Amino acid sequence: MGGIALIARELGHEVTGVDAGTYPPMSTLLSEQGVSLTEGYTGALPAPPPDCILIGNALSRGNLTVEATMTSGLDYQSGPAWLSKEVLSTRTVMAVAGTHGKSTTSAMLAHLLDRCGQQPGFLIGAVPSTFSASARCGQGKYFVIEADEYDSAFFDKRPKFVHYHPHVAILNNLEFDHGDIYSSIEEIIRQFHYLVRTVSANGTLIVNQADTNLTRVIEMGCWSQLEWFDARPDAAALWTVCPQTRDYSKFSICYRGNTVGQITWSLFGQHNMANALAAIAAANAIGVKPADACTALSSFIPPQRRLQHLGNHNGLGVYDDFAHHPTAITATLDALRRKHPQQCLIVVLEARSNTMKLGHHLGQLGQALSAADRVIIWRRPDLTWDPAELAIPNNRTTLEVCNSVEAILELLRTTINPRDQIVLMSNGDFDGLATRLINQLRTAN
Repeated sequence: MGGIALIARELGHEVTGVDAGTYPPMSTLLSEQGVSLTEGYTGALPAPPPDCILIGNALSRGNLTVEATMTSGLDYQSGPAWLSKEVLSTRTVMAVAGTHGKSTTSAMLAHLLDRCGQQPGFLIGAVPSTFSASARCGQGKYFVIEADEYDSAFFDKRPKFVHYHPHVAILNNLEFDHGDIYSSIEEIIRQFHYLVRTVSANGTLIVNQADTNLTRVIEMGCWSQLEWFDARPDAAALWTVCPQTRDYSKFSICYRGNTVGQITWSLFGQHNMANALAAIAAANAIGVKPADACTALSSFIPPQRRLQHLGNHNGLGVYDDFAHHPTAITATLDALRRKHPQQCLIVVLEARSNTMKLGHHLGQLGQALSAADRVIIWRRPDLTWDPAELAIPNNRTTLEVCNSVEAILELLRTTINPRDQIVLMSNGDFDGLATRLINQLRTAN
């Protein structure tokens, strides 16, 4: 919703917003762009009455501002519906869908299109490091959008991505998530099938061959041009990769078995290599040469909080990551293990997503965290399970549970050692832990 507010502001609208709480980086971006924010749903509406009120999918009936909106008789819409009508209807849309990697892959695609002179518009669910904001209208014909399968609003339970009608769609991966609105993986597969139905016959689907659930989606019907990519070793697909370093910071892109470009960058991890492969394949579908796309991506910097390196302090490294699903946690820890094979790896986890809080992933979470040497979990009061009872299937990983962020900071202050690598994992603010930890480390120095 913050990105949509930035686009509306760029189009010349006067924009205000209300939320339960705001925090950087989005709150800072909105303020810099002249979007005034109010914290707390009091039921008060702007004066004079707005022409349109966009309601985010986090809100439901009973919310004071929602009830005031409906009683007022003013026009209200979901964010995706407004965006589709006011922006996407006149653009060639390139959508990035999947359980993991949407923000990073969208940022890669927007970055390489921009560096290749396309001046794309974009809407990304993170703050790209190579742009000044998470959204813009752009001057070119293409619009890159992060295509989420979460519902659009309390009055529109369709996934956001069915509003977008992409010409090119990347399907990165598909796993069970959003346990608050989906009861099974079958339901999510069906929604991805509906997305496939919205891509025209002259459009292109870029699909991850390594994901069996995506294979099931395609088997339900495909009416567009289909291109498979696969970042696994020795894969047989239209688009593949050839890594040249242990941490995947250097690799070649292959098309039909032939090398068409090479990337050397500051990123690491197989998941980032796979994201790059998908973005390059999507760009090729609209005429951007893979070699040019590779050159552009070599200067790419990941969005904030996507395995973001916050700095080193006397040899101790701190990373901030958005991972909130066992598969994403596994990918992040594998990347860090390859980057720092001999160092103690400490995970500090906030189980904040609705799916995590409800305990849907407990069967896989312990296995995912077993790659760490130490795991510290915040026992949030809204968890339906006790982190102290989480089963980690090895005798090497130490599990520690804290009842507050203050307790986490104190535990780290008294137990960390030089050259340790700490990764903070949360899809929210984590009560400001990243900033507070960095300040604590600086003070200790």
